Amino acid sequence: MKLPVIRQFYQNQTPENLEKTLEVLESFTEFRGTTEEDLNVAGEIITNICGALEVHANVQNGMSEKDALNSFAQKVLGSIDK
Repeated sequence: MKLPVIRQFYQNQTPENLEKTLEVLESFTEFRGTTEEDLNVAGEIITNICGALEVHANVQNGMSEKDALNSFAQKVLGSIDK
């Protein structure tokens, strides 16, 4: 998870574009020939796209961009600590 990447995805892409990209990446990870390195890279990008989608949703519900980004970061860090 990289907040600068999430911020860039949020600021430069629509939720629809992010969802389409997410579908493609998820399909790619299911390919039998995908290497562990490929999966790690795709997983990182998927996490960043999911973060940008969550930021879009939170901002649409009235949260500031900064708070939405921090909220997602805390959620991810909180799940790692468990």
